[in-house]
Amino acid sequence: MANRPRLARWSMSKHQWLALIGGISLFIWGLSGMAHIAMVLFGPQQAEFMPPMRAVDMSAAQPVETVLAKAGIAKATAVKVVVGKDANLLQVTQTPMAARRYFELGTGAELAGYDPRQAKFIARHYLKDTRPVAEIVHQTAFDADYPWVNRLLPVWRVRFAGGDRLTAYVHTETGSLAAVNNVTKTRMQTVFRWLHSWEWVPPQLEWLRVVVITLMVGSLAALAVTGILLLVAIRRGKRLPGSKGWHRAMGYVLALPLLMFSISGIIHLVQSAFERPTSQMRMSPPVNVADARYPIERDWAEVAAGLEVASLSLVEAPDGRPLYRLGLAQSRDAMPKGEHDHSAHQGHTMPMGDTAIRNARFDGISPTGPALYVDAATGRPWPQGDRALAKALGRGFSGAPDSAITSMEVVTRFGPDYDFRNKRLPVWRIDYGAPVNATLFVDTTTGVLADRTENWQKPERYIFSFIHKWNFLFPIGRVGLNVVVGVFVILLLGFMAGIGLVLDRRRRRTRT
Repeated sequence: MANRPRLARWSMSKHQWLALIGGISLFIWGLSGMAHIAMVLFGPQQAEFMPPMRAVDMSAAQPVETVLAKAGIAKATAVKVVVGKDANLLQVTQTPMAARRYFELGTGAELAGYDPRQAKFIARHYLKDTRPVAEIVHQTAFDADYPWVNRLLPVWRVRFAGGDRLTAYVHTETGSLAAVNNVTKTRMQTVFRWLHSWEWVPPQLEWLRVVVITLMVGSLAALAVTGILLLVAIRRGKRLPGSKGWHRAMGYVLALPLLMFSISGIIHLVQSAFERPTSQMRMSPPVNVADARYPIERDWAEVAAGLEVASLSLVEAPDGRPLYRLGLAQSRDAMPKGEHDHSAHQGHTMPMGDTAIRNARFDGISPTGPALYVDAATGRPWPQGDRALAKALGRGFSGAPDSAITSMEVVTRFGPDYDFRNKRLPVWRIDYGAPVNATLFVDTTTGVLADRTENWQKPERYIFSFIHKWNFLFPIGRVGLNVVVGVFVILLLGFMAGIGLVLDRRRRRTRT
């Protein structure tokens, strides 16, 4: 190849010129990236991953309408039965940011100020920590310790007694552990924010932060490219002795990972600069619970005959009527084979005791079980099911007609499109074409928009997930994935940054 010597000289000159800034950049972002990996591997971990579960039994409950009327609640954002420490409770969310209210099912009595107690119960459930609670605070805004990427608000910040300052962030509406911190993780988060994302830069200088980081991380990409060109242009029959030999040999292994980290990091940085840092979660407008006159508890034995009801909530039908949504636990040996055809039920009602209700396979079936709907005003079955309700929620949150929908499906696993920080599963994924050009994820259990992703954001999300965070290694598990990534980062720091800077220093000394 006639141009190989010229290519080698050009690549070598650029590679050497970039060595100092590239080596320093690799240490800064490599070490701070290791802080994130250390948080995952050695930070506080939850001991329990499944939420508290207890079958719903309304047979001895007070009428929901009566309970809410006595409490002066005519409208509510969410009404649902939740698992409490000793018994199931009726939970009411009147406004999205307010503390939830709770009522005993059997007596209808309100448990005043119970939301923090529920938060403590949930925190102990997930962390299995029996220490006293030193502090509990209702948090309605994101901050440095609980940033916006955690998505859920409001949360209760529950700090346990002890020098480790173990802190759980609990979202009582979903019964979720939104985040968990301790002293060690807080310190590592600080290192990550200061060195990896440079959050110390004032907002008015955001443009400067993007420019400087792009140039510094871009030097890593340029180092990787010129290094690859050197490997192609200069062929050696045997390895060079000493540090030069090790630097070159590891270049074959580490050039591609360095290119992956740097390019994907720049893309993430630039796109993040155009996105407003905020959670996309939204709750539906309040439901008129005063119209929920049907005493479902009176007919519970008939309604729930042969069923294991895992959840009960009040939601709003597309025409505005209130509905009871019965989420059913599904037995492992009774996985449904397909969807139920609801067209046969249009225009007439099914009696509450009809086996067609108990055996119906409604749209939106998932491993957590199907859902059945009962008109909360009349007690009649509402046969349209989850798909129809999801479409109605999509219309409300997007402002677009159903004709704009290009596809719908139930999501039962977290992934790059809908990740674990959202906490809610299952949800409906609704893909919209023009004029929305976005994907909405809606939870029919309480009528919540869990997340929204614009079409223009999707390529970067896949790039960041698979190229920067290496989630293509998901089959080996979270711990295995972080160990592998950590090993590659350590090799990059040692053989590329460390040896590379030593070689650059020697070269500079030789020149002088």
